[in-house]
Amino acid sequence: MPSLDTQNKRKNLPLPPGPRALPLLGNALQINVSQPWLTYTAWGKRYGGIVYSCILGQDFVIINDENIARTLLDRRGAIYSDRPVLGANKLFGLDFNTGLLPYGDVWRAHRKIYHQTLRSDRAALYHDIYFRKAHDFVQNLINFPDDLEAHVQTLSASLIMAVTYGYETQIRDDPFVHRVQELINIITQTITPERSALLIAFPFLEHFPEWFPGAAFKRRARLCRDLAAEVVERPFQYVIEQMAKEIAPQSMVSDFQRDAIARGEDHQNEMVKGVAATTSSTLHVFLLAMVLYPEVQQRAQAEIDAVVGDERLPNFDDRAALPYVEAICREVLRWNPVVPLSLPHATSSDDTFNGYYIPKGAIVVINAWGITHNEIAYPDPFQFKPERHFTADGQLKDDPLFNNLGFGLGRRICPGRHFAERSVWAAIVSVLSCVRIEKARGPDGREIEVLPKFTTGLAIHPKPFQYSVVSRSATKAKLLRGKIALTA
Repeated sequence: MPSLDTQNKRKNLPLPPGPRALPLLGNALQINVSQPWLTYTAWGKRYGGIVYSCILGQDFVIINDENIARTLLDRRGAIYSDRPVLGANKLFGLDFNTGLLPYGDVWRAHRKIYHQTLRSDRAALYHDIYFRKAHDFVQNLINFPDDLEAHVQTLSASLIMAVTYGYETQIRDDPFVHRVQELINIITQTITPERSALLIAFPFLEHFPEWFPGAAFKRRARLCRDLAAEVVERPFQYVIEQMAKEIAPQSMVSDFQRDAIARGEDHQNEMVKGVAATTSSTLHVFLLAMVLYPEVQQRAQAEIDAVVGDERLPNFDDRAALPYVEAICREVLRWNPVVPLSLPHATSSDDTFNGYYIPKGAIVVINAWGITHNEIAYPDPFQFKPERHFTADGQLKDDPLFNNLGFGLGRRICPGRHFAERSVWAAIVSVLSCVRIEKARGPDGREIEVLPKFTTGLAIHPKPFQYSVVSRSATKAKLLRGKIALTA
């Protein structure tokens, strides 16, 4: 029986508009499960910036408008900061992850750790690591251009391992990087709200044996649990061992452990282990864009050359003088968002908005892909145009990179966004400074055309494409080798 408060809120108020649902199934058969953002974008064009749907009895509220998203998540954080309780998270061994925790005391404790170790001023302490790993990445592109996906994975994983644990991965073929990527692949392909709705509606599926027809997800879940435990436990123990020997380098975990010990605390181990895990494929999108839009690459390289010349490599002191490079970073995040639907939120109580009723427990999905491909806000949205991030008088718009929708909104905004945007900028400016990314040529000498195609899942990245890497300068190549030799 609904409470009196719920009845009062619901009185005479409709749910947001949305597609007609079937009995029991709801809108389950109308959604492109592999690319739900396309379905949600089409619904947005028909029904508006806020859309209601139902999947197997679970309420979904899809936000296709940035102003609505910021109004609800930023200004009504007390209602929209929860996460949906998805049985798949526990089944796959991912319920430790900060981003998936329900809103409450444990989540607040995790965020406290992040604030202490990854806030803007602390993220700046790792500038040398960002560029050291970026230089390794560029050298890998030059030496082994056919292994792009491996290089991107190595860069993102090695950055996280170095900053979080002080652990130095191998430049190539690090076994731990492979384990991390294996875990990420399972997560991004399996853990989505649309697929998890099946377990919400039919929780008994969790108890099916692995051999049962249709229960392949149970085998993936077991593998995921084992990988998650290994990825979290091994590097944490590495830090503890290094600290015991008094040789642990600065890292997120060692810094927090030292602070905890100084405060007389010794109960945070499980929490710290759970706080440290994330990655991104933004650079993959950047390299695809450079292949497809050589004029953008040329303009950025001219800007870099004018600032740093041919005698040194760019660093963070040059960032303010490189507005076009900054615009490229923003456009990469807009053009093809790595996480097209962000992580789902959930309402912790009933709410009303613009005359609509939003029920407690609804899964709230921010359609980042649809928002960044809105033709009104972004004319020619499928074109890669860094110029769109400048004002009419040629000034970079006042919209810092870490404020990008891709990092989330409200109280659940990505706590590592300062780390992420600095590392992305360092890698992009290093690539542009040292090499040209061009179309590959076939045996007949003609350029091989590239058609941008993307994977599907919770996070997406470009499917393999052919390209070539050309060193821009013998001096820069020598500088790059020198930087790597100094840190080898």
